[in-house]
Amino acid sequence: MTNQYSQSLVPYADRSFQACLFDMDGTLLTSIESAERVWSRWLRAHDLDPVVILPTIHGVQTIETITRLGIPRIDPRTEAAWIAREEAIDLDGVRAIEGAVEFVAGLPEDGWAIVTSATRVLAEARLAAAGLTAPPLFITAEDIANGKPAPDCYIEAARRLGKNVTQCAVFEDAPAGIEAGRAAGAAVVVITATHAHPVPTEYPQIRDYRGLTTIHSDGTMRLTSSR
Repeated sequence: MTNQYSQSLVPYADRSFQACLFDMDGTLLTSIESAERVWSRWLRAHDLDPVVILPTIHGVQTIETITRLGIPRIDPRTEAAWIAREEAIDLDGVRAIEGAVEFVAGLPEDGWAIVTSATRVLAEARLAAAGLTAPPLFITAEDIANGKPAPDCYIEAARRLGKNVTQCAVFEDAPAGIEAGRAAGAAVVVITATHAHPVPTEYPQIRDYRGLTTIHSDGTMRLTSSR
């Protein structure tokens, strides 16, 4: 089921949240051009077809994708480190999702976190390239043994913020991240700015953050529209 909200409507307008937890790539910023350039070089070097593999790389940890490919005689950790270094250098085309800079600027410091499958170095490089301020709390690939779609990353982010994950809004774009938010018991908002095709989901979807803002009261926040 697809629940496509128009940009004039606000997801979960009748609910209050303790925090907003954001995936990064495809959710706060787009890095598809950079990631697919680097991955294409790596895949071709291993005689793999980028057309087949690229759709599977988004939203999960790099090392998990490499391990799943089962390439003989390689060290997945070494290969993942190479890809992360190359992605941190190749930042052409990395840019913020519309409205994201303004939206996160209005959030309290203890009321948001980024929860990404990227390494911290790569996450910081992409945020800077996109003009986004890094949050006080990052959960990155180094922090979590079980990556998305496991819920561990969102549960840990809420714990470190001192919040109840079931009272958090999770902003995601990819199936693995949506499933992680679901498994954590959070309220998921799907950002569709980078989607080429609709994502079947029961969760509310918005293209980007234009017009979206928050109202704060007694340590909680509500999503609302500035339009």
